[in-house]
Amino acid sequence: MFGIVRPCTHRLGESLKSQWMAHLCGLCLTLRGDHGQLARVVTNYDGLLISVLTEAQAETAGAWRRTAGPCPLRGMRTASVARGEGARLAAAVSLVLASARMRDHVADGDGLLARRPVALAARRVAARWGAAGARTGSDVGFDTAVLVDAVDRQLGIEALAGRGTSLLTVTEPTETATAAAFAHTAVLAGRPRNAEPLAEAGRLFGRLAHLLDAVEDREADAASGAWNPLTATATPLAEARRLADDALHGIRLALGEVEFADAKLAHRLLVHELRASVDRAFGTASCAHRSAPSLAGPYAPPGFPGGPPQPPKPPRRDGRGLLAGCAVWAGLACTCQLCCGEYDDPWTRERKDGLCRDASCSDCGDCADCCQCCGDCDGCDCCDCGCDCGC
Repeated sequence: MFGIVRPCTHRLGESLKSQWMAHLCGLCLTLRGDHGQLARVVTNYDGLLISVLTEAQAETAGAWRRTAGPCPLRGMRTASVARGEGARLAAAVSLVLASARMRDHVADGDGLLARRPVALAARRVAARWGAAGARTGSDVGFDTAVLVDAVDRQLGIEALAGRGTSLLTVTEPTETATAAAFAHTAVLAGRPRNAEPLAEAGRLFGRLAHLLDAVEDREADAASGAWNPLTATATPLAEARRLADDALHGIRLALGEVEFADAKLAHRLLVHELRASVDRAFGTASCAHRSAPSLAGPYAPPGFPGGPPQPPKPPRRDGRGLLAGCAVWAGLACTCQLCCGEYDDPWTRERKDGLCRDASCSDCGDCADCCQCCGDCDGCDCCDCGCDCGC
C-alpha cells in the first residue's frame, strides 16, 4: 500500500490533500475496474505519482476526473477521482512491479511462500498480474518489457555485487524502469518535449526509492541475513545520504525544465514530501504539527483547571443504525482506514483521525510548512507549493 512518498495531510492542506486522494482512489478503482478486486492490493503511494504527473501536464485536467460512488476508505462518501490514461499507466506499472516482487519472494521462499501450495497460488497471481499489466501498458502505448527487464537484471547485478561495487551500479535497473514510466506521462499528456527532463526526474526518483528502501531495511536485513545493497557494497550511511541529497537536487532541477499546466501537487510531492522522506529514512526529521506543552508549568489537558478551554464539539450528524454501522466499521477496518488518514465514525458520522494517521508525518509546521517551504527549493513561490496561509 505504501511507498517512499507518504505525505502528511497537515502539510498538504485541504486543496492538495483532495487532489492527492483523487489520484490514490483513481489508481485503486482503475485496478479494480480493469483487473478485479484482488488487484487493488497493489495500490501504492509511489505508483500514483504517474497519474499525478500525467494530469499536471494536461491542459484540461477536468477531463481526467470522474465522480466515484461511496467507498469505506472515504467514509462511504462519493468523490472526484482520477481516471483515464494516467491512472491506467499507473495501474500497469504497479501490476508489473508487484508481479515481479511476488515472483522474487516466491523464489526466496519468504514466510508462507515457503509452503508449496501457497507458492503455487502466488505464482499464478503473479503471472496474471504481469500479463494484465502488459495489456494495460500496451493499451496506453507503454511497453512494460522495460520494467520486466529491469527486474531481471537487478537479480543478476545483486548476485555479482560486493565490497567495492558502486552503489549506483546496483540502483541502475530501478532508475531505468522509473525513468521510462515518468517519461511516458509526457506522451500521454501530449507534451513530448517534457519526456527528457521527466526521464531524468524518474531516474533519480528510482535511485532514491532504492536507496531509502536499503537504508530503512538495513538493520532488519542484518538481523535476518537478507541481502542489502549498503551492506553488500560496504557503503557507509554518509555516502548514501550524499547520493540521496544529490538525487533530490537533481529532481528539483529536472522538474524546473518541465512544462506543467498545474505543478502544485507534483511539486509538493516530488520536492518537499520527497525531502521529508529522505529525512525520515535517515532519522533526521521529527513531527511538529502537534503543539508541545508549555515548559512554564504543569500541562493540563483541555477542559481541566489551568488548561485551555474545551473546544466545542461539532454538531452530531444523523447516526446510522447498529447493523449499518457495523457493516461500515467492517469496511473501514478491512481497508485500514481506522488506522490511517481520516474517517467518518461508522455510527455517529463524526469526522475522526485514524490511530496511525500521523505515523509518517515529519517536520510539519503549524501552517502546513508554508513559511518554511520557500527556503527549501531555492526561492520558489510559496503559492506554487500549495500553501494557503498567505505568508
